[in-house]
Amino acid sequence: MKYQLKSLLFDLDGVVFNTEPQYSVFWGGVCRQYHPEDPGLEHRIKGQTLVQIFDAHFAGLEEAQRDIVQRLNAFEAQMSYDYIPGFRELIEDAHRHGVTTALVTSSNQCKMDSVCRAHPEMHQLFDIVLTSEDFDESKPSPDCYLKAAARLGASNDECIVFEDSFNGLKSGMSADMTVVGLATTNPKNLIAEYCHFVVDDFQAVDYLACCDFLQKRLSKQL
Repeated sequence: MKYQLKSLLFDLDGVVFNTEPQYSVFWGGVCRQYHPEDPGLEHRIKGQTLVQIFDAHFAGLEEAQRDIVQRLNAFEAQMSYDYIPGFRELIEDAHRHGVTTALVTSSNQCKMDSVCRAHPEMHQLFDIVLTSEDFDESKPSPDCYLKAAARLGASNDECIVFEDSFNGLKSGMSADMTVVGLATTNPKNLIAEYCHFVVDDFQAVDYLACCDFLQKRLSKQL
């Protein structure tokens, strides 16, 4: 049976842009300041929204939350937003074959404004952009990817999700979509159990490779 690829859904940090090392530095400083008793916390919060981080680790610390928001907004406004190798080529190839694309990120609109200032072409690369303000439940809930697919008029078996974080990978899997994990943030052996396929970056991924991902994954379900 031949399956149709209709939409590619992308996370932002660690998938479109190589920003995760920068966030590790930022959150490393924040966590050492406010939670020195919990080393490595900056790595465990990857893929979570700011609201999730605050609820879990800064509840009731209003002054600390205000400080972090102010510092984070300033940090994101001057970050380097370098594309993951092969990303632009994949997007262009997908569009040539009539495949729609979506950006599905736990980042907020303020962050996206900073991204678009650095890359004004963002809204040309994606048919739709969903930020944390656009969905009710954050990753690892499937809500964000289900809403993106609905907006694009695609069913779950017509979509491929590209993610790097554990919460993001779980979100795509819970949406019952084909999930490709990028080993840009976490090692291959750790993310392999949370996705169908693992790649280093997009340099070996094009439209035909995506069709192959979809075909292999869905054929196994028969």
